[in-house]
Amino acid sequence: MRNFTISACLLLMLSVSSQILAAGLTPPRGYYAQLEFIHQGQSLSFGPFIGYYFKPQQGDDVTRLTFVCYNEGQFYTDQLPDGTLLYRGEAVLSTLERVRQLPRSEQRITPLFFADAPPAWVQQRPTPQEEYLHFHSAYDQSGAVYSGYWLRHEPVTAFSYNMGGRLSEDSPLLHQAKPGDAQNFPRIIEFDKGP
Repeated sequence: MRNFTISACLLLMLSVSSQILAAGLTPPRGYYAQLEFIHQGQSLSFGPFIGYYFKPQQGDDVTRLTFVCYNEGQFYTDQLPDGTLLYRGEAVLSTLERVRQLPRSEQRITPLFFADAPPAWVQQRPTPQEEYLHFHSAYDQSGAVYSGYWLRHEPVTAFSYNMGGRLSEDSPLLHQAKPGDAQNFPRIIEFDKGP
């Protein structure tokens, strides 16, 4: 039997200015900015991420989540107003095979695109694999861990995912989101050492 506890934390990553906090974006009822849980004997945390809110699909079982993502502070696109709902999605808890050491950096999040990732990690995506394109690790007191969530992002509106205008034209993150197209999100694995 898994022991899961959930707690809400409304802090935002990347030292976001108080102007964004003042925007007053409130998560939908039952959604959390941060999850804390025990998985495979480890006490783990997941989140918070700017604009993302998560909810277990059943009770307090955090193995499958639904999520929403808002354009909080125009963080993800400069084409839509602050607070616009961008994505609805699903997340599936998974533990990557220990086929290599976790990447480490001074940044909170260390990205690894599919082309540079071990094939075993890319192949362990849930089905439909063509829609689960983003893995984001959980973290413990020492940093990123192999466990985390495979995320399926389904845009609810059209926009350019340009990180608020901060991405260059050749960035692998830059893409056009189209409503209902869950196959166009960047193919990325992110290791999060926590806030």
